[in-house]
Amino acid sequence: MNFISGIATYFKGGGPFMYVNLVVAIIVLAIAIDRFWVISRASRLNVKKFGDDLEARLSRGDTAGALALCRGIATPEAFVAQEIISAPTPDPSVAESAAGLVLPPLTKRLGYLSLLSNVCTLLGLLGTIGGLTTAFSAVGAADPAHRSAFLAAGIAEALHTTSFGLLIAVPTLVIHSYLTSRVEGVMDQVDELSVRLLLSLIHI
Repeated sequence: MNFISGIATYFKGGGPFMYVNLVVAIIVLAIAIDRFWVISRASRLNVKKFGDDLEARLSRGDTAGALALCRGIATPEAFVAQEIISAPTPDPSVAESAAGLVLPPLTKRLGYLSLLSNVCTLLGLLGTIGGLTTAFSAVGAADPAHRSAFLAAGIAEALHTTSFGLLIAVPTLVIHSYLTSRVEGVMDQVDELSVRLLLSLIHI
């Protein structure tokens, strides 16, 4: 209970901008969970083994088996592979078009994480300015016996808002960087698999 009451005291001492930052934090959490789920599903495929299986079937002339293997896996790599194999002739433009369909959804809403990280930082700074303004205004108008209390409350509000904003902004940036790197990994796998299949189809 002491821990919870300490958090409640900390939160109340930060002023109104704490509530705005809390709303932003909830939005960040929702976006992060959604993107984790989507990107994790897209990157779960063992692309090396998948490519080896496709090349083995294509080398035997089993195009239908290769297509069936692609249709049984719901990942960007499998979709691109299916489009390449289905094309009448090996064509890099087919791979590019297929990748253009399946890769953009992975980056959907990722940009909001970077934006919201900046918003939290700026809200923290705005709360700092508001807290200091309140503190100095109260000090100027308050009775001398209560000036130190008003000053302490205003400074506490300023520092709490800033720290809370940074506590949200820093993890948000880390999450954004991590998810972006995962998406780039999927893109690299799509490119690698596309090149392997195109070369295999050319040499059949």
